[in-house]
Amino acid sequence: MTNEAISFTYTTYIVSTPGKVFEAITKPDLARRYWGHENVSDWKPGSRWEHIRTNDERTVELVGEVIEVSPPTRLVITWANASQASDPASYSRVTFEIEEYEAMVRLTVTHDELEAGSGMANGIRRGWPIVLSSLKSFLETGQAIDVFAKPRASELAA
Repeated sequence: MTNEAISFTYTTYIVSTPGKVFEAITKPDLARRYWGHENVSDWKPGSRWEHIRTNDERTVELVGEVIEVSPPTRLVITWANASQASDPASYSRVTFEIEEYEAMVRLTVTHDELEAGSGMANGIRRGWPIVLSSLKSFLETGQAIDVFAKPRASELAA
């Protein structure tokens, strides 16, 4: 691994409102429906946030701090595996930018300050596309997709 910092940016367009998109990200009862996790915080700058798996154990998988919050258009948080919370170097940053775009919303998620080649960077590259697809499906149809789905064996051999 290197110390090179990398970033990923994902943009999706959702037939919704900025307020509904912001609430889907920040309200635990909504996030659990399309993400399989709850994002828990009071959403004030300087506050802690936790990404809690909606399993029987209610495992805290990710933690961070709320850096900036401007409902319903912007949220910036730090992000680290809960097991690495005490290591300042393990934190990356996620910025959610939500803007009205004609009769829809353009959601841009930028995940930066990631170490190139790290497990977190590899997970982010695979994770955000399916989470954002599930968010879009959930807000537009009321039906989320399975964010824990795995490729079929026949697709792996291709």
